[in-house]
Amino acid sequence: MLGDIRQAKNVYIVCGYTDMRKGLNSLVPFVQQNFGIDPYSSSLFLFCGKRCDRLKALLWEPDGFVLLYKRLDNGRYQWPRNAREVKPLTWEQFTWLMQGLNIEQPKAIRPGRPKELV
Repeated sequence: MLGDIRQAKNVYIVCGYTDMRKGLNSLVPFVQQNFGIDPYSSSLFLFCGKRCDRLKALLWEPDGFVLLYKRLDNGRYQWPRNAREVKPLTWEQFTWLMQGLNIEQPKAIRPGRPKELV
């Protein structure tokens, strides 16, 4: 299915700036050479440029790569700008990112543990 990102086993955010002119033929080897991650592993890779209002998502499906592009009309993504590194994201962090929130939420409500009732 074209671009069904929920089928991805892992989600990775490529921190820092990415040249948004890059396409499939540049992003696939970029992931392999710089991070040592197999781009054919059904993982979703997220890239963002300097303006932080657009992103690209790279995903391998059984019949080929999908390259998704999104540009915001208003607002910016809270993109981590530390050096060239890749970070794994949870689906919760992915949702925060798509909502314009920081992926590191220090005040996020943490899941509770069941308590024993007496």
